[in-house]
Amino acid sequence: MINDDSKKRKIDEGSNGTSATTISDKPLRFAQLKRDTNETKIQIVLNLDGGNITCEESLLNKSYESHASQSTSAQVISINTGIGFLDHMLHALAKHSGWSLIVECIGDLHIDDHHTSEDVGIALGQAFKDALGPVRGLKRFGYAFAPLDEALSRAVIDLSNRPFAVVELGLKREKIGDLSCEMIPHVLESFATSAHVTMHVDCIRGFNDHHRAESAFKALAVAIRDATSFTGRDDVPSTKGVLM
Repeated sequence: MINDDSKKRKIDEGSNGTSATTISDKPLRFAQLKRDTNETKIQIVLNLDGGNITCEESLLNKSYESHASQSTSAQVISINTGIGFLDHMLHALAKHSGWSLIVECIGDLHIDDHHTSEDVGIALGQAFKDALGPVRGLKRFGYAFAPLDEALSRAVIDLSNRPFAVVELGLKREKIGDLSCEMIPHVLESFATSAHVTMHVDCIRGFNDHHRAESAFKALAVAIRDATSFTGRDDVPSTKGVLM
């Protein structure tokens, strides 16, 4: 939730996410989502423009402290998926997108990391779509390069309502920390499909898989921040006149 309840817009999974509350001349781009299956229980709070957010009721034990957390006057970030490297990547994504983001997940990690990482990608994509609302007065397209030491990645995104993802990271290790490398592109693909965006993310060079993956998430974050920025024009950025 956000501080001022009169400005809050809560969206559960399955809503169309097309309504918008306004603060002055800009929409409040906020979503709160809960996703509950036999494999995972997920809660997400997202504000695309940062600011102070909180969960109404945490899924986690009160004594649990996230290592992937950061709180400033501009952003609140707290990521708890149970998978350390996934937390690290989502922390980077939120930070460089300018989001305030809380992610909590209790998943069947006794099986493996697949359900948790995939479902977090799906839920985050849905929250992004709901928070974004109608693609009107936005740039729509965004692209960015981001380095991390020897690694360099490129990301291009289109808020097209056409779900598609191409992710080529060239990872060679079986795992980074406790996250399977095969799941890293799948998380991004799951996000793109659920968010209804077209997304191309590739690592151009780099020999350290941690660096390759992290530079990719950072590049995507900067591209998202670009695509979701306001143009100052009240129009739909499409020759069709609609993006739906």
